[in-house]
Amino acid sequence: MIRRSALPLATLLVLAALAPAQAQSARVLGDFRDWSSYAADDGGGTVCFAMTKPKSTEPTPEGYSEGYAYITNRPGEDVVNEFNVVAGYTFQTGSMAVANVGGQEFPLFTQSDAAWLDDAGQAANLAAAIRSGSTLVITGTSAAGTEVVQTFSLSGATAAQQAIGAEC
Repeated sequence: MIRRSALPLATLLVLAALAPAQAQSARVLGDFRDWSSYAADDGGGTVCFAMTKPKSTEPTPEGYSEGYAYITNRPGEDVVNEFNVVAGYTFQTGSMAVANVGGQEFPLFTQSDAAWLDDAGQAANLAAAIRSGSTLVITGTSAAGTEVVQTFSLSGATAAQQAIGAEC
């Protein structure tokens, strides 16, 4: 399943994270411990997102570049708490990944180096788990067939989500 509207957004988010000077429409809403919040105009309205980098990636896949986890609000599309991971490595074609917060597991579908909730109806539940948890663990399979575990701190996630909620 390909969510076409999320693919351009993922590109925008990566550009905003990696090259803020090039993504001039992105503005910082705040930095909150291990999370940061941004707002940007994607041509279809304002998009707000909270993001963080993994604290660890084990083992480090070949060709790895920095990964990110995002929670996004797109009010013009009635999207709230959309979860997305840009892993920094290519997932094995057709594989699923899993987000785990405090023992709660959320299946993720993958495409290239990105993953989204397999059941978008679970977005509010995952966002709530992230606000109340301490660690987010993403387990995926690399294109080479290696299981990769990325661990993200959730310190600051609540404030980051509040910031995007207030803006979008």
